[in-house]
Amino acid sequence: MSDSYDRIYAAVRRVPRGRVATYGQIAAMAGLPGHARQVGYALHALKVSTGVPWQRVINAKGMISLRPMRGGVSQRLLLEGEGVAFDAAGRASLRKYGWKKRR
Repeated sequence: MSDSYDRIYAAVRRVPRGRVATYGQIAAMAGLPGHARQVGYALHALKVSTGVPWQRVINAKGMISLRPMRGGVSQRLLLEGEGVAFDAAGRASLRKYGWKKRR
């Protein structure tokens, strides 16, 4: 496991229940600005039994990036279970549910 993955996982753990963060936001929090794709790779590398709340990371459009057969359906169900709602186009409102970390 790389140090950058550890920093990514630590950043994801900070996102509270019922909130979402973007891949780019997590990358910046992990000290890896501009490396949103690396966040995706790190989350993909997680084991099924992880304690990292991976479902709280979505793309900058407010959508789930995973294909339905790769976990997109379960990600949406987990988020809905936390109170995050999606519109008819499959977007969660970043204005309403987006996490803004306190300084």
